[in-house]
Amino acid sequence: MKLFEPITIRNLTLKNRIAMSPMCMHSAAEDGCISDFHLVHYGARALGGAGLIFLETLAVQANGLINAGDLGIWDDTHVPGLSRVVEIIHKMGAMAGAQIGHGGRLLGVETLPAVAPSALPYANGYRTPLALSEAAIFEMVDSFQVAAKRARMSGFDVLEIHTAHGYLLNEFLSPLANRREDQWGGNHENRYRIVRHIIDAVKTEWDGPLFVRISSTDYAEGGNTPEDFLTYGRWMKEQGVDLIDCSSKGIAPAKVTSFPGYQVPAATLLKEKLGIMTGAVGLIETGDLAEDIVHNGRADIVLIGRAMLRDPFWARTAADQLRTQIPVPPQYTRYGAWWLDNQPKPVSAPISNSAGKY
Repeated sequence: MKLFEPITIRNLTLKNRIAMSPMCMHSAAEDGCISDFHLVHYGARALGGAGLIFLETLAVQANGLINAGDLGIWDDTHVPGLSRVVEIIHKMGAMAGAQIGHGGRLLGVETLPAVAPSALPYANGYRTPLALSEAAIFEMVDSFQVAAKRARMSGFDVLEIHTAHGYLLNEFLSPLANRREDQWGGNHENRYRIVRHIIDAVKTEWDGPLFVRISSTDYAEGGNTPEDFLTYGRWMKEQGVDLIDCSSKGIAPAKVTSFPGYQVPAATLLKEKLGIMTGAVGLIETGDLAEDIVHNGRADIVLIGRAMLRDPFWARTAADQLRTQIPVPPQYTRYGAWWLDNQPKPVSAPISNSAGKY
């Protein structure tokens, strides 16, 4: 099964094409540091057989949190805890991914100032963010660069830049949130400018696999569509991005009809038109669907979210559905052998004429 075949991305080989999608757990200490929960949570999914485990978004600035309790990477004090969770993921047999981002106007902590490309609230009833000055934009670029350095220091194998789900970089990319009239807004090139600067800055500190997560469509009139990302994606590829992780929505309130695999066509479009690796995400809940996606070249990897929250051993469940074998954690193998060795030996039963009765 192709789902369980290794895949090499730049200088890294993953044992299979299953990744755990970044999902905020809101369980960090007040200073954004790793807690015991994260060690158990991510370690369990690594033990469960996925090839790549992404941590939740790591905020590059203190006011970049999506909500209270989110993890940070804005300070050197975060590195020891991040290093510890990476070590555990590695020991459990998986590679570790860091997603770095900034919550922008969707900052969920009222005591901190929210920032955005333009002073536009997400919707009625939401607070109005401060529009970033040009100096603050360059400070933001520097924050992403230093975050990449800390990710490298922490031992991560993959780095992903978060430009999706209505957060800061998605806000710059979308004409629905970016109404600037300077070099950071207006046409595609200007709206992409901060992402271009960040990718270039990050690559001075990071030479491993580089992913970018996108919201391929805004589901709102006047917003980005997958065709816009043919432009953005081409620039990402030219800058050395290895894989585009294709999600959607978040920039504005929208009613979306979701169904298994509903975001896969965007990943397929970019893969076929740009010749870049893509990741598919969104209600991929069964091994059959995941295998169909990678076997038929619709995307290169699948990123599993809610299904892996419900089932840390989702990879094994998928293997069972696909009737294929994957390695068993050796501790469980030893326990199984011990259990069998310590069972009472069967006693031969006399032949009975009561066929069919037990």
